[in-house]
Amino acid sequence: MFVSLLEWIVTLGVTIAVLLFDIAMMARRSGEPTMRSCAIALSAYVGLAVCFGIWTWYFHGQRFALEFFAGWITEYSLSIDNLFVFVIIMTSFNVPRAYQRQALLAGLVIALIFRGIFIALGAAAIQRFSWVFYLFGAFLVYTAIRLARGTEHDANAENAAVRFARGHLNATGSWHGARLYVKEGARWSMTPMFLVVVALGVADLIFALDSIPAIFGLTREAYLVFAANVFALMGMRQLYFLLANLLQRLVYLSKGLGAILLFIGIKLILQALRDNDLPFINGGKPVDVPEVPTLFTLAFIVVTLAITAAASLYSTRDAV
Repeated sequence: MFVSLLEWIVTLGVTIAVLLFDIAMMARRSGEPTMRSCAIALSAYVGLAVCFGIWTWYFHGQRFALEFFAGWITEYSLSIDNLFVFVIIMTSFNVPRAYQRQALLAGLVIALIFRGIFIALGAAAIQRFSWVFYLFGAFLVYTAIRLARGTEHDANAENAAVRFARGHLNATGSWHGARLYVKEGARWSMTPMFLVVVALGVADLIFALDSIPAIFGLTREAYLVFAANVFALMGMRQLYFLLANLLQRLVYLSKGLGAILLFIGIKLILQALRDNDLPFINGGKPVDVPEVPTLFTLAFIVVTLAITAAASLYSTRDAV
């Protein structure tokens, strides 16, 4: 897939424009966003992703469009699962609803930075070493098992980075809006918002370690990997407020995501076997194993998520 410099510039430009738009909207409106504004913004972001997929189909072909849609849906689903942890962090730090928008936007920026770094590293690694797919595949299988067991959500927001900040930096217990530091007397002190941003940043780092191998199992194109992650992160702030109450009803989401990651992990291992050059596997020669079509992969992801959502909502219908 040949991606021109102009396509990269436009994609990066749109990403920056969306972030600036979010910042500008927060500057104009204080307090918690309304459900209506969140729904409108989220619909616009989803529409942009669909338009990008159609554009990719028209200019780069069906194969790459299907790879983008499969990657985008997978990353979006993982991002929704990550909202559980965001809720835990916000609750643990007692973040006022009025300040949660700023905290989520900071988390979004951190996520984009981390994922950009991991995408660049992952793309460079798979171009030089085909055996990296073995590592990615094994890691996804391991992650799938953890998800299936329901051990992925750590209710303790006090991760090592937060504990280090508390132990080595001056802190104040009072909120000062979105400010990270305030001056108290002759010294500067970090605010609770600083700790929230640190916790969200560490969570985003862990999420990137899970999601980047998954997307590379669906496409090798760094441009599509980046685009899928950008469009998956767009609207996460609005989705957080829309699904804050519904998240607790998605009781089978982790198991559904575990099945998807297991499927992608096996797909990655099969890919590694087809490109095998490790001397201790088949004498360093490629192994003749079947290739999983992208269309089948997309269908598996969509059907699994649909069944997961339906089963979750049905089993929790009495909780409404």
